[in-house]
Amino acid sequence: MTSASIVPNQQRTFLRLWGHLQPHLSSDRNLPARIQKALRHREFGARDRRLYRELLYTALRYRPWIAELAARSPDEAVRAVAWLAADLPATRGFREALVPGWPSPPESTAARARHLGTSRELLPDWFRAHCAAAFVPPDLEALHRRTPLWIRLQPEAGERVRAEFLQQGWRVRTPEVEPGACEVLAEADLTSTQGYREGRFEIQDLGSQLILASAALAPGGSWLDACAGAGGKTLQLASLLGPEGRVDAFDVRVGAMAELLRRTRRGGYANIRPLAQVPAEGLYDGVLVDAPCSGSGTWRRAPHLKWCTGPADITAHAALQRELLARFSRLVRPGGRLVYATCSLSRQENQEVIAAFLAAHPGFSAAPPARTFGCPADAGGLTILPAIHDTDGFFVSTMRRFR
Repeated sequence: MTSASIVPNQQRTFLRLWGHLQPHLSSDRNLPARIQKALRHREFGARDRRLYRELLYTALRYRPWIAELAARSPDEAVRAVAWLAADLPATRGFREALVPGWPSPPESTAARARHLGTSRELLPDWFRAHCAAAFVPPDLEALHRRTPLWIRLQPEAGERVRAEFLQQGWRVRTPEVEPGACEVLAEADLTSTQGYREGRFEIQDLGSQLILASAALAPGGSWLDACAGAGGKTLQLASLLGPEGRVDAFDVRVGAMAELLRRTRRGGYANIRPLAQVPAEGLYDGVLVDAPCSGSGTWRRAPHLKWCTGPADITAHAALQRELLARFSRLVRPGGRLVYATCSLSRQENQEVIAAFLAAHPGFSAAPPARTFGCPADAGGLTILPAIHDTDGFFVSTMRRFR
């Protein structure tokens, strides 16, 4: 329980932090680092950081509403943020002090808006042409919920990991669609666990896990992860291929490759080979292009991206994505697979990129996903909408090279 005497100071602190972010909301794609730096100040303890981080991310998710309410009264805006924030130990006392007697926020965003007396759209209107589903329930609600904590278990490690979590008092849930995944239903520092240190699991969104699961890969073979990043899908790919398979991993970002190497060592993977550059020749059984994108599928995890992304960014990403597919497709052997993925919900970065690639590369054809998990599939690929399994949003397309 938060003492009522400190709530006014918490209000002022939140408004100060929110005010410092205002000049950067429409331009800084690295806003989370700015928030993290601000909360590292010695005036904040661990509980304070959890409170203000949740309040700030809530304000980012609901920015149009908070801006409208702040124009009426800063206090009204703070009450709205307190009400909309996730019900956590760090936020509970703040909410109870500011909005006593208010009902729990309803699931519907329309009902929340009516309660607060606002009618503004929560997503940028230009995005409607890119993904109409994002503007209506249930995906509108999913994009404005706090992100769940998903992990991917290593084969044979699930029982030991669940036992350790149970000792910590952390409840877990295993989704029917992917038994190797697990949702941790607690505020938990997973990196402090023995299971994490020994590489028995990786923190990875369920939707991200479904990308490779949709292709139903058989063990063995040689693959290239051409845009490996920090290695989440690289490690998953290595697990799916097994010890008889091999994954070459490349990314232009040196820092990401260093993190991939650390995760590879922690997980004890012997079938991953980091590359300093992509081979100029040679063919793989499969190539994964997890392409850089606008990140619109991650807008609930990274809500600041809603406000510093525009149509020009989508167009630029789509051009890069087409270029990457053309470049890396040359490394797929005849009969092999080219898997394209994004964490975007924009048709321009997804179906339209695939259509353009296939039109320019008649040696490839789109293959239907082996598994859809109840997600919508079309001729271009599979769209993993956030509401279906409470995940981030993703797109994946598998193509075969037949000559």
